[in-house]
Parts: sequence; structure tokens; C-alpha cells
Amino acid sequence: MNQSGQITPEQEVLNVLGGRTEKDPFLVFADLREKGSVRPIPMPMGDSDNQTWIVTHMEDVKKVLKDQTNFCVDPTTINKNSDTKQFLTNSSEEDSSNLFLASSLNALDEPDHRRLRRLVSKAFTPRYMESLRPRVQEIADDLLDQVQDKGEMDIVLDYAYKLPINVISDMIGVPKSDREQIYEWSEAIANGLGVGRIDNEVSESLEAFSNYFTQLIEKKRQQPSDDLISELITIEEEGDKLTEKELLSMVQLLIFAGHETTSNLISTGTLILLDHPDQLEILKNDQSIIPSAVEELLRFHGPSTTAGPRYAKEDLELGGQQINKGDVLFPLLKSANRDENVFINSEDVDVTRDIKRHVAFGQGIHMCLGAPLARIEGDIAFTTLLKRMPNLKLNIPRKEVKWQFKLAAQGLSSLPVSF
Repeated sequence: MNQSGQITPEQEVLNVLGGRTEKDPFLVFADLREKGSVRPIPMPMGDSDNQTWIVTHMEDVKKVLKDQTNFCVDPTTINKNSDTKQFLTNSSEEDSSNLFLASSLNALDEPDHRRLRRLVSKAFTPRYMESLRPRVQEIADDLLDQVQDKGEMDIVLDYAYKLPINVISDMIGVPKSDREQIYEWSEAIANGLGVGRIDNEVSESLEAFSNYFTQLIEKKRQQPSDDLISELITIEEEGDKLTEKELLSMVQLLIFAGHETTSNLISTGTLILLDHPDQLEILKNDQSIIPSAVEELLRFHGPSTTAGPRYAKEDLELGGQQINKGDVLFPLLKSANRDENVFINSEDVDVTRDIKRHVAFGQGIHMCLGAPLARIEGDIAFTTLLKRMPNLKLNIPRKEVKWQFKLAAQGLSSLPVSF
């Protein structure tokens, strides 16, 4: 707190990242941007003397995300004794690493990252992503068929979560009978983890999640079929292939990230449009601009508050601050996407905005592998919803809409609408 006893923006942003505040995070980010692009935050580092920083302006966020010479995602690159999970969750529980294994794409630097992404990218070609459109459309229509005659639904429970979980489960090869259980584990993990915290129940869900996919991978190894797990098992390049640990980590990451973020985009995006009826009307009158509108929704309120932490590999200056080797930096994606220096009227949503760039999916080598799929799902989800239910409106008083925090991201637990 400052001398007047008020919580400073630097302290408040920790509450935002940990899901421990009711305050509008965008107000916190705006306050921070006014004070400077790079700000120290009071985040304990255990026995380390290194400082933790948050990065709020677009230019510096992009630099941290793209500059592999000065920043890394794996602290053991700098110090072999670093304990990332203990720092991030204040937990040394071995189980807490089951989801975010050290061998996931998000946690690897070059050259390991290049090797793994090269292998996985063979299964994630643009042609393959586009080939999923008919199936995504089929799922979207089927979900709306189930509620069409009722005249009302919950966007989150009936549409936003079911669409991406079914798409990614189809891709990976998760049986339909198991998808509800996968969703429950994923929700428990997302709700129980935040920067600086891990709830007691998370370890059990992480272990069950990990065990399930270990068994599913083994089953696919014995009985391959037309799905992504089977393809990843067989992929080889120059005699290289995914290790068991890498394969498990990749599948977990895909199933988790593949539905949490897109679900958030669809539900939050729908609320944004309902909050801005003039923008909703523009889309209803011209659905051809929905793909670009999806980019504006991602900029305005994307799924992820921050990218994963980066670690300074050397002493350097950033945003007028002296950063020391080993310091931790959190690039705030949602803040960068509201940067007044980059976007005109950055706090306003404008579905006709010509967006040249945003960082909702990250940037650089760790940019989200599934971004093309998320865009396809967003395009189809909103186009189908507005085409079939043009009279969409909120079914509860606006003040009763509740936000919840998942993995340092702000999302909705429910959004009742009528049509």
C-alpha cells in the first residue's frame, strides 16, 4: 500500500493475475500504462534477489516476446537450480507440474523449441486447419439446434464451451463419452491455478488429467486411428520424433488451451456485442466483416491477461528501467492491446477497426500454435449465432453478469440470453 493506505496499481495487478480482485482489470492496466511501460511489482521470489516486472506498452511487450537473445521462458537456461512452478504457484508440490510439463512448447527455448514445433507443425498445416471448417460448422449448428425451440440458452454452458471442446476432442481423438469429464478436470485446473497461487484441489485434477491422457496415448499407440494423437505418434523427421513426455505434454496443452481460450473468446465476445448494440447491429447487417470483428474482440478483451513469464538472460534496459539478469517479466497482453500509442480510441470497441496487429495470441516463436483454429471457430461461432438468432439479448440484469478468473484470465461462468 502507499502512504495513504491505498493499494497501488503495482500491488493491484498482482490481485488481477491471481484472480483475487473485483476491480476492472483494464482500469488497473490503464493506471499502470500512465506510470510507465515497465513497472516493478512486489512479487516474492523465494530465496532469489531478482525483481519481478510487468510490461504494459505494446512496443516493449512485443520486444520481450520476440527477443530470444535477451529473454527466455525457461529460467534453468540462466540458473539450473531455478524452480519455476514454486515461484509461479507458491507450491513445490510435484503433482502441480503434471499439466505444464517442462517439455511443453510454452516452456522451451531454442533449440529445443524449434525441434518440437517443427515436428508438431507437420500436423498443424494451414490446409488442415481450413479442412476443419465443415466440422466446426456442423458442431455449431447442432448446438444451436438443441436450444432453438426453447427461445433461451446460456451462451457459456450451451455454446461457448461445447463448441471448442468438441472440436479439439474430435481432432485429438477423445471419445465423446469422456468429454464431460475432460471439461470438469480442465475447469478445476483453470479455476484453481493463478499467478502466485494453487488451490488444494488442483493437484488431484492435474493427476487425473495426466493419467487419462497417458492411457489414451497408449491406446492410440496400440490402435491408431484418424486423429491428431495417432498422427503425432507416427510423425518423424530426420529420424527425430516426440518423446513420451513431449507427446503427453503436447496433448495436454492442446486439449486445455484448445478449448479454454476459444470458449472465453466466444462468451466474452458475445457479452461485448450485447454491451455495444450499435456494434452488434453493424455485424448483423454485414456478416462478411465478422472475421475482422473477431480480431477486434480479441484486441479489446482477449482470452489471456498475460503471456507466460520471461526471464532476462543478461543485464539490460527496457522501458527506461534497469533489468538485471534473472529478473522476471510478465508481458501484459490485455494492456498492450489497449495501448493508446497504438490504437485510436483504444478503450472503445469498434468492429470495423482495421487492425494491423494485436498480441492476444502472443508473438514470436511462442505465438499460439492454435491461433488459426481459434479464428476459424470464432468466425463460425459468431456468424452462425447472429444468423440464426438475430434478436439475441441478455436474459438477466446486466449487473448480475459475474466474471470469474481462470489462470490469470477473466472469463464468464454463465451468460443467459434469449432470442
